Amino acid sequence: MTNTADRVTRIAADLMDSAAAEGARQSRSAKQQLDHWARVGRAVSSQQTAARRRVEAALTGELELRELSVEEGKVFNAEVAADIEEKLAGSNYGALLAARGVTTVALDENGDIVEHRPDGSSTVLTAKRRAPRRKKGSAAPAR
Repeated sequence: MTNTADRVTRIAADLMDSAAAEGARQSRSAKQQLDHWARVGRAVSSQQTAARRRVEAALTGELELRELSVEEGKVFNAEVAADIEEKLAGSNYGALLAARGVTTVALDENGDIVEHRPDGSSTVLTAKRRAPRRKKGSAAPAR
């Protein structure tokens, strides 16, 4: 195996956060944890065992899910979850819905609700913010 230097790459924020948390439990840095997960995933994905072939057959619809063992089902679910997360991360549903003429709402970085219209315009819909409510039984502040 050739010795290669680390390369700069972008990592999904949720993976980095998870790697930092798990890495702390395993006495690894976030980078070391990501490297560990990648190596484990590579090893599992490269195994051409009968179980791996069955999972791949289920993923392509050639094998019924009920025919998988519990362990194979866990691998199947992990593969599906990873695929969904990857597709969600690369999707811009606001643009897709706007192209279909659908108005959407979303929270901005300030926590305000913003309406996005198909024509590209947007409006902040934040209502007048209320003062925090007092707890029952607490006296009104002295003036």
